[in-house]
Amino acid sequence: MELKTIIEKAWENRELLKEKDTEIAIKTVIADLDAGSIRVAEPLEDGNWQVNDWVKKAVILYFPIQKMQTIEVGPFEFHDKMALKTNYAKQGVRVVPHAVARYGAHLAPGVVMMPSYVNIGAFVDSGTMVDTWATVGSCAQVGKNVHLSGGVGLGGVLEPVQAAPVIVEDGAFIGSRAIVVEGVRIGKEAVLGAGVTLTASSKIIDVTGNKPVEYKGYVPPRSVVIPGSIPKEFAAGTFQVPCALIIGQRKASTDLKTSLNDALRENNVAV
Repeated sequence: MELKTIIEKAWENRELLKEKDTEIAIKTVIADLDAGSIRVAEPLEDGNWQVNDWVKKAVILYFPIQKMQTIEVGPFEFHDKMALKTNYAKQGVRVVPHAVARYGAHLAPGVVMMPSYVNIGAFVDSGTMVDTWATVGSCAQVGKNVHLSGGVGLGGVLEPVQAAPVIVEDGAFIGSRAIVVEGVRIGKEAVLGAGVTLTASSKIIDVTGNKPVEYKGYVPPRSVVIPGSIPKEFAAGTFQVPCALIIGQRKASTDLKTSLNDALRENNVAV
């Protein structure tokens, strides 16, 4: 509560960034984020998520108190305000060259990072695979045993501070080149097909019943989702715009570590 009070005061009065106590408080929050002892957003017992606005404020305030520096890693050189994450062996994280995570992002034991990127404020839980060229944006929350396939993009969010981050819950499988942004939440063990794009305004339509059921910003648990399109009226005429289609549920016969192709075949989708 003391940290929160200091951060909130500095948010309202940026002159306080010059004070030592404020600097220590901000750096303490970033260290706690790195260690996973606090989170930008956290699951509640009722299944909903709580966004900790003040933690996001600390991340934003961390930038102006940091100075640009040259970071040399072997033959590679970077020039930035943020340090890179270190001590992977101690944390039990496998990091394949050229994977990069920023200090202030939490990677739990058992995480595997192929050549990929995890930004400050993100939380990646145990057993998750961040595959080649996948990006976990600032403050994104990724659960246990998630597979982020090659080229997946999870959007970051810092401002507005009340905005929810992207959330991918336990056991989800995100197909190659899928994009999830603007605080969209993917339910437990859901499967997103390759190329699915979800924004806060994307229509996510369940077509498994007699009538379509529409969602926005949320994919229910165990849903199998593929790209789709729907007609929309414009001044120039009727055109097809992107949407996402829930075409079935992940079945018990499909192992939690199934391939995306297996999940789609079970729902009679050509692969």
